[in-house]
Amino acid sequence: MQPNPLPRSDTAIVILDGFTANPGDISWAAIEALGNCKIYDRTGEADVVARAADADIVLTNKTLITQKSLAALPRLRYIGVLATGYNTVDVQAAQQRGILVCNVPEYSTPNVTQAVFALLLELTNRTGHHSQTVHEGRWSASPDFCYWDGELVELAGRTLGIVGYGRIGKAVAAVGRAFGMQILAHRRTASDDPQFVSLDRLLSESDVVSLHCPLVPDTKELINAARLAQMKPSAFLINTARGALIHEPDLAAALNAERIAGAGLDVLSVEPPLASNPLLSARNCVLTPHIAWATRNARLRLLEVTAANIRSYLLNRPQNVITP
Repeated sequence: MQPNPLPRSDTAIVILDGFTANPGDISWAAIEALGNCKIYDRTGEADVVARAADADIVLTNKTLITQKSLAALPRLRYIGVLATGYNTVDVQAAQQRGILVCNVPEYSTPNVTQAVFALLLELTNRTGHHSQTVHEGRWSASPDFCYWDGELVELAGRTLGIVGYGRIGKAVAAVGRAFGMQILAHRRTASDDPQFVSLDRLLSESDVVSLHCPLVPDTKELINAARLAQMKPSAFLINTARGALIHEPDLAAALNAERIAGAGLDVLSVEPPLASNPLLSARNCVLTPHIAWATRNARLRLLEVTAANIRSYLLNRPQNVITP
């Protein structure tokens, strides 16, 4: 059943960086119906205030909304994050100014889960690499009916360590169990469940470590040289959460020294990455350009929930509100 339509209001809605979520293959109509909507493909930090000056509602994906910007936007009352992670917004400063910040908490769970195992299977089966060698003629020239480069790794019976056990972490655990993996998990809140262990134990016992925690001050560069040294030399590290959870030079050094077996990363600390990022040339590091969330199905859900969030706010029943 469709919700009762709101009368079109004169609410001013500004979307600062709409292109990534919607490059043109889906409709903004549900959001446009809720006010006077202006959509920018991309907005640099220097242009945020000018573009949002008359906005009651601002939507952002990765465009930063800082304390300084908020101080210059007295009309602003609502920020919608076109994502689950909300580290692009100074939530505490927004709250101090009476500005609601809302996100979309679950739209990408199946997609990110799928991406975790796409990265992991590339590391363990090297499907892309072997396909390339076949296209280059190596199989045709082979004296044997098959060949493989490096060790092919079976997941069954191995231990998957999940750092952060929210919706995505739980979904990743379910798929890991389907592969026959044992699950260890770490989260900030205590639990009597035997699968929840200290981070030290998780790192030392896991064959695969997958990061699913938010980026907050306590988790910035959570994975660094000391923590990488706790991992098995045969272990893989997967990150589909936030790039800054990892100290990237330390990870590159660990990969190049074979202190861990490999890494699969969909996120980096600076996106797009600088050409000097050491992970771009690190040994056995599979990189994808922050696409774990980006199927059309997921982006449709993202815009649907964003519109529902705005609708609820306009009805004075806000949902998915972020608190610092």
